[in-house]
Amino acid sequence: MNVFRAVFFMPVVVSIVVVSLLWRFIYDGNDGLLNALLSGMTFGLFQPVDWLGNTSTALGSIIAMSIWQAVGFHMVIWLSGLQTISPTLYEAAAIEGLSKWQTFRYVTWPGLRNTAVLVLVVITMQCFAVFAQIDVMTRGGPLDSTQTLVYQAVERGYGRQDISGGSAISVVLFVLVLTISLAQRYFTRERS
Repeated sequence: MNVFRAVFFMPVVVSIVVVSLLWRFIYDGNDGLLNALLSGMTFGLFQPVDWLGNTSTALGSIIAMSIWQAVGFHMVIWLSGLQTISPTLYEAAAIEGLSKWQTFRYVTWPGLRNTAVLVLVVITMQCFAVFAQIDVMTRGGPLDSTQTLVYQAVERGYGRQDISGGSAISVVLFVLVLTISLAQRYFTRERS
């Protein structure tokens, strides 16, 4: 079990720049691994795609890579949440004759409530913090199709030396994240 945990968690501990460079080679339009695999699986019928150079696939490609990189972290959080649920609750559910679905619905899911809230907040924060992947893989292109608020704030503030513009974007981002965090807190609060 520890080997599988290490394998799933490995992308989390590897630098995001290294992961982004690796996936840039996987997504390469000419000699990329993804195009080669898809072409091999379709016996040559698949036409190569420039995954990061096409406006319709660039953002989805970055999202897929970001999910792959972060899934190990979230898996460890869910696993630790599962380990906090008392085995006696499962024994009581079995004695009461609950089905596997009922056991999940009435024992497991309520026991994972706090874990689910934590994962929701962490995922939201990670979504707004996407910068390195875009900087390494596409530089915001093609045709600004992979621009995010964080990327725009850094690009304007440091790249163009427009400190006031970068600061304004950062303030808007702060208000947006604060609003979403407060809404999440409101909707996920304990109801008595």
